[in-house]
Amino acid sequence: MPHVSPPPTVADYLCQSLSANGIDMVFGIPGVHTVELYRALAGSPLRHVTPRNEQGAGFMADGYARASGQVAACFTITGPGLTNIATAMGQALADCVPMLVISSVNPTGRMGSGQGWLHELPDQRAFAAQISVFSHTILEPSELPQVLARAFATFRSARPGPVHIEIPVNLLAAVMPESCGAAGWFALPARPGPDAALIAELAGLCRAAKRPVILAGGGAVGAAELLRHLAEILDAPVVMTSNGRGILPEAHRLAVPCSPALPPVRALIEAADLLLALGTEIGPAEYDFYNGGAMKPRGRLARIDIDVARILRGPKSDPALVSDTGLALAALLDLMPPENTAGTGSARAREAREAVAEATSPMYRAGQALLAQIRDTLPDVVIAGDSAQPVYAALMHFGTNRPRAWFCSATGFGTLGYAVSAATGAWLATGRPVVALIGDGGLQFNLGEIATAREIGCPLIIALWNNRGYFEIKNYMVRRDIATLGVDLFTPDFRLLAEGFDCASEALDRPAPLSDALRAAAARNRPTLLDLDEAGFLAALGE
Repeated sequence: MPHVSPPPTVADYLCQSLSANGIDMVFGIPGVHTVELYRALAGSPLRHVTPRNEQGAGFMADGYARASGQVAACFTITGPGLTNIATAMGQALADCVPMLVISSVNPTGRMGSGQGWLHELPDQRAFAAQISVFSHTILEPSELPQVLARAFATFRSARPGPVHIEIPVNLLAAVMPESCGAAGWFALPARPGPDAALIAELAGLCRAAKRPVILAGGGAVGAAELLRHLAEILDAPVVMTSNGRGILPEAHRLAVPCSPALPPVRALIEAADLLLALGTEIGPAEYDFYNGGAMKPRGRLARIDIDVARILRGPKSDPALVSDTGLALAALLDLMPPENTAGTGSARAREAREAVAEATSPMYRAGQALLAQIRDTLPDVVIAGDSAQPVYAALMHFGTNRPRAWFCSATGFGTLGYAVSAATGAWLATGRPVVALIGDGGLQFNLGEIATAREIGCPLIIALWNNRGYFEIKNYMVRRDIATLGVDLFTPDFRLLAEGFDCASEALDRPAPLSDALRAAAARNRPTLLDLDEAGFLAALGE
C-alpha cells in the first residue's frame, strides 16, 4: 500500500506557507498553547531560535529585518506571550520594520469570555491592533490563506510594520479544508509605481533647482544606489535620518549623516529652494527631536512615500507621489540629464557637518568617536544601538559606509533593552560582525538574552557604556532642578555576569586598546562583553 500523508493541519499549513513565501527564521518560546505550532515546525525547513523573553523574540526579528530587509516570524503564547512582545512590536511599528507575529488565543467559546480562563485577555486582538499594521483572529481554518496573503502583501507593497495573526488553540490541530489546496507561494500585488505626470513635474522642478536638498529616510534604504546617482546629478546634500544612515557613505561629499532637528541641519533644509523627501515621514521624533518646533521649509517640498496617510502629514508637499521609492527614482532618473550639475552642494553639506561638530558637547564627541572606532575597526560591522549616551550622540552625527549597518531604538517608540537582541537577530540574518551598543541601565532590562546569543554561538560584541545609572535622565533632572531620584542604580559586576553566561569579557577605561579587543571578540564563537568606563573614555578625549 502506498503511504498516504495525513492532511495538513492549520499549524502545518502555516509553517509550510511561511517557508514558501521567503521566511526562514522563527523566534519564539514554546508553551502549552502553542505546542501544535511546534509539532509542525519540527518538520519544516524553518529555523527556530528560543529567546529568554518574548520581548527578546520581537527585538531579534526587528534586527533581523533591519539588517537584511527580510521578514522573520515570532510565535507567542496566548496572553502574557503577546503582552511581552508588545514593546518590540511598538518599536517596529514606529520604525516601519516588518515582522510577522503569530500568537495563539484561547479556544473559540472561551476567548474574551470574562470567565477567567488561563491567559485570557478581554480582547487580545484589539490589544494587538494598537501595535500592528493589522491584527486578525482566525475563526475558521479556511481564512488562513487569505490572511497570510494579506500579511505578505503588506510587507511587500505597503508601509511595513508588524502584522499579528492569532489562532485559537483548538484550531491549531484542525485539518485544513481541501478547497484551500496545498500551502505555497502567494501571488501578490506589485509594489506601487509613480504617476507619470507627477514624475514629469518633479523632473522639471529638479532641473530648475539651484539649492536642492534631499531628505532620505528608512523607506529609501533599498534604493541607495539610485538615490546617490540623483544626488550627484542635482549636486544636492543628502540629510539622512537615523534609519537612512549609510544611503550615502560617510565619506561622500554630499553626505549629511546628522539629525535634521539640529539647528545647522535645519538651516540647510530651510534654505533649500527644493526639498525632495524620500521614504521619510518627516515625523517629530526625528525632525523635532530637540523640541525646537516644526520644520519650516521656505522652498518647494516634494515627497515620495509608499504610504498615502504618511505623505499627507506634516508640511504640505507638492507634488506628492505615492510610490515605492526605488521605482519612483528610476522613473525620475530617466528624465534627468546624465551629467552632474556643478553647484554648491558639497560646500553646503560640509558647512552643515562642521557646524554640527563644532556645537557637539564633549560627552557626545566621545560617543561619536567610539562609534567611528567600531566602524573603522570592523568595516563589515552591524551596530545596534539602545537608548544610551553614545547612541544619542550618533543620532546627532554618525555615518556608516553602507545602508543597514546602523539602527537603534532611541527614536520612534524609544524603548530600552533593545540592542542585545537586535544585534543577535542581525547576525542571524547576515553573518557579519555585530555590536550591541548599550548602557548599563538598558542592559539590565534584557540581560537574559545574552544566554540566547551564547546558545547559538553568536560572536556578539556587547559594547557596554557604563556610567552606573540612568545618566541621560539624571542630567535632564539636574538641568531642571529636579531631585535625582531613581537614577543612581546599583551596578552589578557585569564581567562576573558575563562569566556566568560563559562569555568572554574585558574592562576598558580608554579608547586605545578597543580596536584590538574588537578584533579579538569578532573572531570568537561566543559573545564578548566590553565594559567601557565612561569617565575614562571622556578623559581620554580631553588628552
